Amino acid sequence: MTDQDTRYEAVRSRDARFDGEFFFAVETTGIYCRPSCPAVTPKRHNVRFFATAAAAQGSGFRACRRCRPDAVPGSADWNARADVVGRAMRLIGDGIVDREGVTGLAVRLGYSARQVQRQLTAELGAGPVALARAQRAHTARVLLQTTGLPVTEIAFAAGFASVRQFNDTVRTVYATTPTELRAAVRATRRTATPSAGIPLRLAHRGPYHAGAVFDLLRREAVAGVEEVSGPPGGRTYRRTLRLPYGTGIVAVDERAGDPGRGSAVHPGGWLDARLHLTDPRDLTTAVQRLRRLFDLDSDPYAVDERLGADPRLAPLVAARPGLRAPGAADPEEYAVRAVVGRAAAERLVRAYGKALDAPCGTLTHLFPEPAVLAQAASGAGAGAGAESESESESESGSGSESGSGSRSRCRSEPGSAFDGPLGVLATALADGTVRLDPGVDRDDAQEALLAVPGLDARTIAEIRARALGDPDVVPPGPDVPDTWRPWRTYALHHLRAAEER
Repeated sequence: MTDQDTRYEAVRSRDARFDGEFFFAVETTGIYCRPSCPAVTPKRHNVRFFATAAAAQGSGFRACRRCRPDAVPGSADWNARADVVGRAMRLIGDGIVDREGVTGLAVRLGYSARQVQRQLTAELGAGPVALARAQRAHTARVLLQTTGLPVTEIAFAAGFASVRQFNDTVRTVYATTPTELRAAVRATRRTATPSAGIPLRLAHRGPYHAGAVFDLLRREAVAGVEEVSGPPGGRTYRRTLRLPYGTGIVAVDERAGDPGRGSAVHPGGWLDARLHLTDPRDLTTAVQRLRRLFDLDSDPYAVDERLGADPRLAPLVAARPGLRAPGAADPEEYAVRAVVGRAAAERLVRAYGKALDAPCGTLTHLFPEPAVLAQAASGAGAGAGAESESESESESGSGSESGSGSRSRCRSEPGSAFDGPLGVLATALADGTVRLDPGVDRDDAQEALLAVPGLDARTIAEIRARALGDPDVVPPGPDVPDTWRPWRTYALHHLRAAEER
């Protein structure tokens, strides 16, 4: 929706479909809200519209305490769009500005800092610093209201450079102090401790067919790194995460649906999650990676409307409203897993994954980094060479070299996993020849993947759909009409869910 009068109609009807797609502010109160805010609808001439919460904050409006506009799902555009603004928003959501500054953001996008500032401000009404500041404020509020961490620790965990900056931002955004913001929540709700983790509600818009997502995650789960436990409709997905400042273990619950059908479809709201982080500064990044994995920022209304108009897909959409296209919690990990398969991925975890300092049930390791796999692939090649040389010496009567030859064979055995494209892909990921981060240009990433020997078109399509979150990918083979654009990834998930090929 771009016409302001039409937006006002969405506000007047409290249409939750547009939460996160735009925000409105009321000049007479100095407050900004989400479109579905239950408060009395303001008069049209008192309302201003903004593309982002950061833009509203930058214009001097504070967040509504009733509808919490900072907690809505992100705009579906940021995940779908392939332009600079969409890529920048994905990177900011991943915490790049907090870690690397605007300069780091610009370098990853391939533009100057001035160009990035100009494009974001022109379209969104806020630059990268303001957008990151709004995100930090939301993270601070979550930590204040769900944890017992000291305020000083929360300030730095949320990404602020100083306690003073933290205090000033919270006052500006929420018109209250951090201490007052914390006191406004009943003590019984502040249940998080370092051992209990941080409880979160991961919001989404519209219907969410959780059952299909959890089915997929269960089928793909790599032992030691992931697990799915519980009965259908009440399952919990848990996994380990490698994060910028430390490690994490996350758990996400499947919300129960109609008990008679065992369905996990419900009409909107959130997924319950709990995060155990070795460093709370990783909260924002961990949340964004979970949102991408569970496709929580999708717009199911737009997807279902387009696909439901097709005679072939209409009954499938009606049977599974809100079906999502899961992404990946770690794009590089997913690329490796797509190449080697589940069984080989589990062997890689056992051989090269980093063991957790404190294992949690069946979760014992982090998935190996590309640099570790690249080094192992190089060593496997050297080991194979040493094995051949040793065997040659043994055959020529070199006597007591058989013990050395045996050690060479043992050392080279793990290298069998690197026969094929894995070693080349791991090296390309490690040296940056192939980039799969949230801000990469998807076409550039595909071209880089095509240059990896041994990678077939189907595997590359899977990586593009899952690791890069492209909503419009078609692997070779299926008959997919252009009328399913720009949601062909979702269409194929419907076909697979219905056991069609």
